Amino acid sequence: MIRVLVADDQALVRAGVRMLLQATGDMEVVGEAEDGAEAVRLAERHLPDVILMDLRMPRVDGLEAIKRVLAARPGTRIVVLTTFAEDGNVYAALRAGAVGFLVKDDEPERMVDAVRRAAAGEQLLAPSVLRRVVERFLAAEEQAAPAAPPGLTERELEVLALVGTGLSNAEIAEELHVGVTTVKTHIAAAMEKLGLRNRIQAAVVAHRTGLVDASFRPVRQPRGG
Repeated sequence: MIRVLVADDQALVRAGVRMLLQATGDMEVVGEAEDGAEAVRLAERHLPDVILMDLRMPRVDGLEAIKRVLAARPGTRIVVLTTFAEDGNVYAALRAGAVGFLVKDDEPERMVDAVRRAAAGEQLLAPSVLRRVVERFLAAEEQAAPAAPPGLTERELEVLALVGTGLSNAEIAEELHVGVTTVKTHIAAAMEKLGLRNRIQAAVVAHRTGLVDASFRPVRQPRGG
């Protein structure tokens, strides 16, 4: 059962999300918060797997709540709820450690799928969206000469590169001719070694270090098996 916390200052939104998720049979809404301060408290109390977090809330906003939750429990998967996909605060939330975002008028099935993918550690962003996010992050950084991330095995570098192209775990497994569980193990190991919280940060590192080129193709040719 996936444990979900919903944080939004609109009661109707919270009620609608709760009804949608509870009807799936594999999700439980363990708490509802009307502001960021309450979201932080409930996250500490209920230990949710996934938090759906609105950014524009009173008292403590969603961005600050994301920072506080992840400082206490880095493994929590936070998905941002937003009215506009191009809201600048969304990029700040992703940089802070959110794993993806949902526009509030998305189809209900999209939210259900996003919660499941977040809980499983999968990529939430479509490759085209990931590309915009990575480009925006890199544009805000001072660019140094690319260098491979230190301490990673050859296979971990290959997997990190493919994460940087936006592939899902299943797609990476097919590309490398290995099992999905093996892919998850390599991703987890690489992220732990590099101190990364989610796949978005991993994708940015893959691009920053030259594992992926400007056309979003891996520089390293994957080895099968």
